[in-house]
Amino acid sequence: MRLLNPGPVTLSERVRRSMLAPDLCHRESEFFDLQDEARRRLLAVYGIDPAEWCAVLITASGTGAVEGMVSTLVPQDGRVLVAENGVYGERIAQVCARYRIAHERMTGDWMRAVDLAGIARRIENGPRDGGARFTHLAVVHHETTTGRLNELRALGDLCRQYGMKLLVDGVSSFGAEPLEFADESLAAVAATANKCLHGVPGVAFAIVRRRALERAAGRTYYLDLARAAAAQDRRDTPFTPAVQAHYALVEALREHAEEGGWPARHRRYAALAEQVRTGLAELGIATVLPPEESSVVLRSYRMPASTSYARLHDGLKAQGFVIYAGQGNLAEKLFRISTMGDLSAADIDRLLVCCGELLR
Repeated sequence: MRLLNPGPVTLSERVRRSMLAPDLCHRESEFFDLQDEARRRLLAVYGIDPAEWCAVLITASGTGAVEGMVSTLVPQDGRVLVAENGVYGERIAQVCARYRIAHERMTGDWMRAVDLAGIARRIENGPRDGGARFTHLAVVHHETTTGRLNELRALGDLCRQYGMKLLVDGVSSFGAEPLEFADESLAAVAATANKCLHGVPGVAFAIVRRRALERAAGRTYYLDLARAAAAQDRRDTPFTPAVQAHYALVEALREHAEEGGWPARHRRYAALAEQVRTGLAELGIATVLPPEESSVVLRSYRMPASTSYARLHDGLKAQGFVIYAGQGNLAEKLFRISTMGDLSAADIDRLLVCCGELLR
């Protein structure tokens, strides 16, 4: 089966075999060697300084990393402006609401980029309730609702201008899209093993600026990134981690580095995504967003009038492919295809043949 959904991904045999490693107690030095290698390699993906940044591992999905990032790094007197143009931006706002973190939502059309001018006005004017100024801006880098890649550089410029810190959901972009860790406004990026890194579900992480941990809030127990970071720095872990998933993450990171790192993965995804786009265009299926506004990781396509998502999904699944539906009010209007994972050009050729047969 070839998974064309936005995670989990089709694994390489190398990563799959890595989980057959011996059973390991998480309180033994062998596990801490594994944990140390994972943390070191995560920082190496973007070549960032371990004296300034740390990789904090948690056993959770990507949403767990986002929840841990927001609930830990926004101080008790902090206030978040959430830039939303999709389901996952909404999820950040829901996390803020659940923890009663002061926040405001900048909601936008799911088909459009975040409104930079509107965000600047809202920051300049201050919170609508007249409360303390915004301290953090939170955004999804790759909004997989539509496949849009939100512009982080401009948001970082705004944060520096107004003395704010940037929190990034990089769950579906880390390891394949550019991330500006040199930007002084960037406080953290949350991500996961089972998307662009080609690991398995079970391990998520946040790349956190160490200074941001100094004012960490103790809102949560299990997802407290400050507690986890302190334990991992001293070769410890606060809870029982998903050991086999750690094996897979380390092997996936080795493979990622050997293949040329995130720039090589970006090129690979881009070639496959363009192969899908041009092939579906020949079948009369258009992209929802132009390629220059999309991530290379996933793109959305308009549902042909001649079929339904259920028929397209089930027909492709019978041929060994899993695609993904739209979300919310887009469920009947589009479908999504991701090119993450152990996929080849030959896989995409066969996918396009199957699509053509189903549409005929």
